[in-house]
Amino acid sequence: MIEAVLPGDVDDPAAPSGGNVYDRRVCARLDVRETAIPGTWPRPDAHARAELADTLAAFPDDTTVLLDGLVACGVPEIVVPEAGRLRLAVLVHLALADETGLEPSLAAELDRKEREVLRAASAVIATSPAAARQLERHHGLGKVHVVTPGVDPAPLARGTDGVSRLLCVASVTPRKGHDLLVEALAAVDDLSWHCVCVGPLRDTVHTERIRELISHHGLGDRVELTGPLTGKPLDEAYATADLFVLPSRAETYGMVVTEALARGIPVLASAVPDALGDGGLLVPPGALTSELRRWLTDGEHRDDLRAKARRRRAELSTWDETARAMNEVLATLRA
Repeated sequence: MIEAVLPGDVDDPAAPSGGNVYDRRVCARLDVRETAIPGTWPRPDAHARAELADTLAAFPDDTTVLLDGLVACGVPEIVVPEAGRLRLAVLVHLALADETGLEPSLAAELDRKEREVLRAASAVIATSPAAARQLERHHGLGKVHVVTPGVDPAPLARGTDGVSRLLCVASVTPRKGHDLLVEALAAVDDLSWHCVCVGPLRDTVHTERIRELISHHGLGDRVELTGPLTGKPLDEAYATADLFVLPSRAETYGMVVTEALARGIPVLASAVPDALGDGGLLVPPGALTSELRRWLTDGEHRDDLRAKARRRRAELSTWDETARAMNEVLATLRA
């Protein structure tokens, strides 16, 4: 039996995230026993720390344990002492210090703690080739395994008018770049468009900043912050989208990009080379304006991006393939 230790909010519909979706899809396909531990990971309080310590201590020697990196990487004093007797595989969705907006001293502390945990683990797993290479270089690791996310099959999006309805699916945090998107949209406010931004609004300070920016540019009736959507409402948001936009400053993979591509939606994005492939336009963060204007004014360009999205759609892997790849990694620890 494989033990999986996950964040406590893994199934919280108010807190959807790529990491949570990945954990849920993969664990549902593996022979694992899950333990979800609530806490403000990667900086948990004393109660969460004690629950994690007790959980790991209760596992018999030589147990294979799949640890979500958000839970594991900030508490080496709990995880590392167990590494000598447990077969620990740490799944890194995002390097802790890569979260945008951290104070430099906190980023350095989280980076140090993550390095200590990953060097002690029996296996380290990243969700993209680029993320694996970065972890190997930055933390001085040996081989980091790559298990890329799958995607659920989906029907082709019908869109709205083929041009003007833009969709962004991302938590409203500094790393996701909603401020960059609003500034770019303000620069094309002479054209017809409406942008729907779907995602949790838990960072209330940053969310208020984005609302103020929208108001400052007079875009209150054109940029919509819906909060988190799941199930049919999220499916409908994708189904009516003409263009998917993700302005992130940093990503390890970008699962929402493949969710858009699975529906044949053209994509304009930053920081997601592995997810996007040749399926859309990859631009530097903050360089959206000219490409948005081109999308909104050039029909031949739109046709080209739609064709690219549909070709990439045919190449996407499934969650069953992801689970098989994860099982192969974990099997090396049990051998």
